[in-house]
Amino acid sequence: MSVSLVCAAQNGKVETIGLPPEPDLLQSVRQVLEPKGYRVALDDGSVACELWLRKSVPSQPKKDVQGAIYTELGESTLVGVLHFPQASTDYRGQAIPAGFYTLRYELLPNDGNHLGAAPNRDFLLLIPAGSDADPNVGFKLQELVNLSRKATGTKHPGPLSLVQAGAGTAAAVSKDDQEHWTFSGGMKLDSGQDVPFALVVKGTAQQ
Repeated sequence: MSVSLVCAAQNGKVETIGLPPEPDLLQSVRQVLEPKGYRVALDDGSVACELWLRKSVPSQPKKDVQGAIYTELGESTLVGVLHFPQASTDYRGQAIPAGFYTLRYELLPNDGNHLGAAPNRDFLLLIPAGSDADPNVGFKLQELVNLSRKATGTKHPGPLSLVQAGAGTAAAVSKDDQEHWTFSGGMKLDSGQDVPFALVVKGTAQQ
């Protein structure tokens, strides 16, 4: 896997990497990913995750959805693949084993159980890569939740929080005062747009 430096900050760095070896991902998923991925390292040098985005993310006309930012993404859309080189946690603080996971977009339910759980409703749900063979299939909410439960081994899915991005699309990593490590970059949509996005790759919701 070739590696080159993209962005180094005082509190972490991002490097570009090639695609993972074929045994790690189903070919059906591997072939829709960009050949270049990102390795996200923290200030102590440890690798938080590796991330590969889809070459062309299916999109829809952006609409007004209460509490949501990334409404050009349809629910359950596969956005990319994430690799945890060692065990980590999701945004809920649930343990996630080391391994490869697909990332599918979902909105936090707009109900009392989830009120105030995050600054906005946009999440990517982790699904064990071996359980998600068709990048183009759409799932109903409960189907997606059931798949994501395989990542956590609990009754809850495994979410990572998408947050408001800045204006640029250059790959970078930053840490905020809540100990949230956020990867930011650009997501290429099938409409031809390159949309800035930001994903909390390490850190949990404030209790």
